[in-house]
Amino acid sequence: MDPSVIIVQLFNAMSVSSILLLIALGLALSFGLMGVINMAHGEFIMIGAYTAYTLQNLLTSALGDKTPDVSFALAIPAAFLVAGFAGFLLERLLIHRLYGRPLDTLLATWGVGMVLQQSARSIFGAPNVQVVAPSWLLGGITLAPGLVLPGKRIFMVLLAGLCLSGVYFFIYRTSSGRRLRAVMQNRDMAAALGVATRRVDSITFSVGAGLAGIAGCALTLIGPIGPTLGTNYIVDSFMVVIFGGVGQLTGTLLAALGIGFFNVMFEFWSTAVVGKVMVFTMVIIFLQWKPAGLLALRTR
Repeated sequence: MDPSVIIVQLFNAMSVSSILLLIALGLALSFGLMGVINMAHGEFIMIGAYTAYTLQNLLTSALGDKTPDVSFALAIPAAFLVAGFAGFLLERLLIHRLYGRPLDTLLATWGVGMVLQQSARSIFGAPNVQVVAPSWLLGGITLAPGLVLPGKRIFMVLLAGLCLSGVYFFIYRTSSGRRLRAVMQNRDMAAALGVATRRVDSITFSVGAGLAGIAGCALTLIGPIGPTLGTNYIVDSFMVVIFGGVGQLTGTLLAALGIGFFNVMFEFWSTAVVGKVMVFTMVIIFLQWKPAGLLALRTR
């Protein structure tokens, strides 16, 4: 096989893994801490994508041709804030009433997801829309004649690494992160020691939703967006969280890399559907051997 083809496939696998990582980071926090099966997580991705689209439209009249260069740089923090606020509202208004009732939470968040999708259709229309990529992401890096790594996918990999570093700093280097880890390991003991577990839940859920919003903003670089954008990734992201080990940041990273790699490789040798089935089968077999995932959460 041509070495350039192998390099391109490996890079594609890394870019797919970066998207899965961005989406799964939020789920790893909320699912690992609160045990909430949030089926509306995909709609936070959609909210982030439409935030980028809306911001670009608002700036068009003021900046003209330079709009994409400025709007996308602003869209990343805006998507985090808007999706994070939506997650905060969802946790405050609904999720906190359903703790300890996973089936009710699953059904309720699925219903919220349907409402958010229909709201997007009513506001933006059912057809997909396109976000214009900034000029500084066009082109790519030429490694050899006929071997070019697209700048958009390089940016997605770097963005995923930056978000992973930010989450690591938040969890292991801040007081809020210490409280989060305490609640994750032993909620009752943390509450007895004075940790405001309700506040920790709200912050964690909001950060997880904000990360999904950043993922949605990144997805605008590789294709049009629509109301059902997030549903294409939600199953894979849950698979990453479970495969890596619930609540484990390192496990989530390894699972995203592994699933992204095998997904691209299987699709290259077969078809997209067959490749997806093979990845599911591989994960199911592995979980039969290690039900806790790659890295099990240590508790006291």
